Amino acid sequence: MNGVIFILTFAAAIGSAIVAGIFFAFSTFVMTALGRIPVPAGIAAMQSINRAVLNRAFLTAFLGTAGISLVLAAMAPFRWSASGTPLVLAGGLLYLCGSLLVTIRSNVPMNDALARVTPESTEGAELWARYLVKWTAWNHVRTAGSLAASAAFIAALCRQAAG
Repeated sequence: MNGVIFILTFAAAIGSAIVAGIFFAFSTFVMTALGRIPVPAGIAAMQSINRAVLNRAFLTAFLGTAGISLVLAAMAPFRWSASGTPLVLAGGLLYLCGSLLVTIRSNVPMNDALARVTPESTEGAELWARYLVKWTAWNHVRTAGSLAASAAFIAALCRQAAG
């Protein structure tokens, strides 16, 4: 069982790092770039991104990591005395709350609202001004949550390897 936990923890560390990197890119330059172009083009580009992100590679990384995090967190109480288990639990909860839950509760509803506007409309421009600030702020939270989860999983792997 320890080998399975090690492999799952390794996969969760890699998955949460990949997701953190994607979110980091949006927080540090993608949203800034979209905010610098004409409003209709920025809206249209983000609408396109929001459709394109629903692909097998991203969803495997994002939801696969959530599934692994859930399994690891659920198993933690039964393995509490095993080396690194508190860190595995922390990593799982950080990913589930800081990445998945924030996405579902904050970013996806904003994406859905953006999908309903016409890029050239006044309504679209008003929404876009709020969206850029609010979506990016929540994306910072997702970035930090995913990165912290990855760090916790890596620390757990170090503890598991040390015995």
